[in-house]
Amino acid sequence: MTGVSQMKVFYLDSSALVKRYIAEQGSSWIVDLCLPAHNTMIATERITKAEVASAMARKYRNSDLTQPNYQIALQDLTHHFDHEYILVEIDEAVVNLAVELTTRQKLRGYDAIQLAAALSINTPLTQANFPPITFIAADENLLQAADSEGLKSENPNIFS
Repeated sequence: MTGVSQMKVFYLDSSALVKRYIAEQGSSWIVDLCLPAHNTMIATERITKAEVASAMARKYRNSDLTQPNYQIALQDLTHHFDHEYILVEIDEAVVNLAVELTTRQKLRGYDAIQLAAALSINTPLTQANFPPITFIAADENLLQAADSEGLKSENPNIFS
């Protein structure tokens, strides 16, 4: 059995996680990253579910996603949130950290929440002997902020 210290932990914001459900630049990399064989844990904040569902519904309404594919993607999203992802709850501490982040970084409000959520789980995970998380987003400003705050980051858009 693989040890905790060998497991990789990734935090995906909505711009990255949506790629698991809708084919776009970087989707194959995200899908591969989520495979159990890679010994990874995927973390995100609970509200990301609504953001990803909204993006899928928009694609469906714009006829960029068929009704059957939309239904399958929505079912997969629900299943993954119920059974696969580590979910970060947005509480007062996360909101306060997000406010603090906006004083140091050029972040939109919701991006600050995403980064604060990632930072809030990084410490307890590393204290439990997990490796530091890698923050994944398809937003260069957010990735720069994550780097500035000491997180390793990746942009799925650079992968095919």
